[in-house]
Amino acid sequence: MTEFNFQRRLHRRTVVRGTGVAMSLPWLSAMRSAFAKDTSGRNASGKGSTQRPQRFVAVTMGLGLVSENWMPEGEGKQYAPSLYLKSLQDLRERITVVSGASHPGVNGGHRAEASILTAASVGSGGLGVNSISIDQYLAKHLGDETRFPSLVLGTGGSTSPCYTDSGAMISPLTSPSRLFAELFVNESPKERAKQADRVRQGRSIMDLVAEDAKSLARKLGGGDRDRLEEYFNSVRQLEKRMQQSENWAIKTKPKVDAKQPVDIRNPNDLVGRFKTMCDVIQLALQTDSTRFVTLHLPGGGGVVPLEGVGEGYHSLSHHGRDETKLEQLAIVEQAVVAQWGDFLRNLSLHDDDNGNLLDQTTSLLTSNLGNASNHSNKNMPVLIGGGGFKHAGHLAFSQKENYPLPNFFVSLLQQFGMEVDQFATSTGVMDGLEIA
Repeated sequence: MTEFNFQRRLHRRTVVRGTGVAMSLPWLSAMRSAFAKDTSGRNASGKGSTQRPQRFVAVTMGLGLVSENWMPEGEGKQYAPSLYLKSLQDLRERITVVSGASHPGVNGGHRAEASILTAASVGSGGLGVNSISIDQYLAKHLGDETRFPSLVLGTGGSTSPCYTDSGAMISPLTSPSRLFAELFVNESPKERAKQADRVRQGRSIMDLVAEDAKSLARKLGGGDRDRLEEYFNSVRQLEKRMQQSENWAIKTKPKVDAKQPVDIRNPNDLVGRFKTMCDVIQLALQTDSTRFVTLHLPGGGGVVPLEGVGEGYHSLSHHGRDETKLEQLAIVEQAVVAQWGDFLRNLSLHDDDNGNLLDQTTSLLTSNLGNASNHSNKNMPVLIGGGGFKHAGHLAFSQKENYPLPNFFVSLLQQFGMEVDQFATSTGVMDGLEIA
């Protein structure tokens, strides 16, 4: 039978079957009319490995930071600290401040929250198709060594800047007490056995359909055989992850010398919720329960309970250069940056057989908004802490012709040992930020 005739006969709903199971197939060129042009594309990503654990924590803000309060004067390591950076001076040699950077082609104001970690433009109407976020890219390729490939967290709300490779948003977990339970509270041995059994039941499908799959492959043309093999490889990788999930389901969770936190009920207590979640994240990193974490701080409308603040956070961000609003907003933003510094500081106090936890953890604080008052997505605030970089002090790029922030993502991937030279609209690695 020629490939031409087979193309006309292979139905879109074709499945491969085994004993009692059926497995649907991906779309193949043999499922359409003959001589149709093949427009499929394939991507291959390198996967690196490191001897020492490396970690990445992204803290993203929905309402940005007032530029003149966080951006320092001067360049390089001799910069003069700004109002917000004064609380971080003991960490000066372990942080890099980046100004004049943004995601090329990304706009839409608040809607660009979806682009913070993907660097993909979803349009001002938010109708564009997103791509994978940097945290999920790392977790996809390097997240299989821990119980949780990644943690997607928030201090409130239902949105996050984390997206799968199909462009689907991952909803955040916003309860520190529930996160603590997921990480450290063990189910009964009976329940753990049940979870492992549920995973095990879904693992053997490739074995069951193997013969039918081989028979089908012999009837396909070369291009379809490659595509089918790619599909089966992805299923095998899924089964491998399921095997790992089964192993983790059986194992007991690590014990920590800490009590389960009490969730802060006030939804407007941005800083308190930020601190509580940071405390649990630190435990997750210390126990190597995960290596990739994102924590989103949404721009709530209520009054943040800090002395001197009397207006809602979102209203303050639209200050219009009103001095009273700017003074109150500075109190909120100073507290957020100081808490980020406390998080880094606490990581630096923990040493284990692999070294210092801060040196193993790259932390990024950023936002989609460079100016929340006018919804500008240019000149994003960027603070990089810890990790395996030679920190450069202040990297000052052009405020008018912004530097592509996706270049930092490429530097990050290469720091993790991945043979990657492109992420979204990057043009290379980040200038001035060297890997230690």
